[in-house]
Amino acid sequence: MEIPMEIDKGSHGPASTDSLLQWSQWQLLDSILPTGGFAHSFGLEAAFQAHMISGPEDLQTYVLHVLENTGSLLLPFVYSANMSPNLETWHKLDKILDATLTNEVGRKASIAQGSALLRVAATVFSEAPSLEMMRISSLGSGTVAFHHAPIFGLVCGLLGLDTGISQRSYMFITMRDVISAATRLNIIGPLGAAKLQHDISIAAEDMSKKWMNRTFEEACQTAPVLDTVQGCHAYLFSRLFCS
Repeated sequence: MEIPMEIDKGSHGPASTDSLLQWSQWQLLDSILPTGGFAHSFGLEAAFQAHMISGPEDLQTYVLHVLENTGSLLLPFVYSANMSPNLETWHKLDKILDATLTNEVGRKASIAQGSALLRVAATVFSEAPSLEMMRISSLGSGTVAFHHAPIFGLVCGLLGLDTGISQRSYMFITMRDVISAATRLNIIGPLGAAKLQHDISIAAEDMSKKWMNRTFEEACQTAPVLDTVQGCHAYLFSRLFCS
């Protein structure tokens, strides 16, 4: 049963609107949002089976490399989409990122998560009706891959998140999803995972500042070994994750 939501348009209207928008912003980062992020390990499963990771210390190093690579390669697309959250900019960034990603496993994961995010955002966030219009106009066009980073920046921009919060949010969900995958692979326990996430936050903030506010022309790959390892995921005999 749907409950109509009315925004007070009196003297406190703007403040009420901003407060309601914050709930949408928090929901965007909520792990319960069905965007499929927990179906991917960012190459961690392949690295674990290749005996590159044997314990918490190796895991921390791996997560730091993933964050560094995310900052250098994907944050520029989040930033660019957030700065100009419109159809033309999104399509342009999507095409460029599709040509940039050489790892087929990572490319498919990006498309799967991006498609899911846009579908969910267009359905859930009714205060941004342009999301649904952009999704409908792009489906079946054959020219849009629906990569995750540009769509995340697009949604953040339309929900009113500034560029700094949007980029930090992207780094946060990446860190959260990798560490979550580690717990399901039994590399680390839930309590240890929580502590690891807190300990890494300082380095994550430094990386965010390092790569923040760069345009898509400055995107680059800083961890080619991780990219190669993730590409091996398709050859694993048994797999828990999609990537």
